[in-house]
Amino acid sequence: MTTNDSSNTVPGDVFATTHWTVVLAAGKRSTPQADGALEELCRTYWFPLYAYVRRRGHAKADAEDLTQAFFARLLEKNFLESVDSAKGKFRAFLLAALKHFLANEWDKTQAQKRGGGAAHLSLDWQTADTKFQVASASEPSPDKAFDREWALALLAKVIERLQQECAADGKAKLFAQLKIFLTTGSGESAQAEVAKALGLEEGAVRVAIHRLRKRYRGLLREEISQTLADESQVDEEMRALFGAFSG
Repeated sequence: MTTNDSSNTVPGDVFATTHWTVVLAAGKRSTPQADGALEELCRTYWFPLYAYVRRRGHAKADAEDLTQAFFARLLEKNFLESVDSAKGKFRAFLLAALKHFLANEWDKTQAQKRGGGAAHLSLDWQTADTKFQVASASEPSPDKAFDREWALALLAKVIERLQQECAADGKAKLFAQLKIFLTTGSGESAQAEVAKALGLEEGAVRVAIHRLRKRYRGLLREEISQTLADESQVDEEMRALFGAFSG
């Protein structure tokens, strides 16, 4: 994978600046692009960390404090200096950094209230605990909860990107009707209903579903690759993430 730099970033292309390779390439140096890439990645994948902290037994308010304090320190200090980059996987790096923080760093910030004047991410605490309560009953361990919520966050990001693409192409209504076919095994009866709702032939709907699924898979691989330093690890990372939904 080619590392992005400021010379090849396309103006207006937010995804051109979210690659983990940008952060890794910066090493121990702090650059605006690397800082922005790290913040964007953290903003996308913060909830799995919150779920991990909750599964470690922390109450809602304490988990919010811990998660926010972790991000404040992560964004202020370059954790690449003290935490192994876990062979280039942002998912593994972030969890290792959180464990490191929980074990060694929380005592230094325990007296500081949430926000506390430090730089922090704007996170949706209003829905965080609801999401956690829905998922928590079926999760056997903090690490398993982290992987499952990471996979869900990844899929949500891909769906969001695909929805934006369809809207930009004037196909928002088509996407709204077909998105169910991306994540379920809906059969011919469902396709017939959608065809009727859209005023299309069933064959046209099948073609549209095929194209949407193909683009979905492409965006999924692209999104995963943005969290890896080595693009050859995409298949391995996909297996690991979707394995989190089993057993």
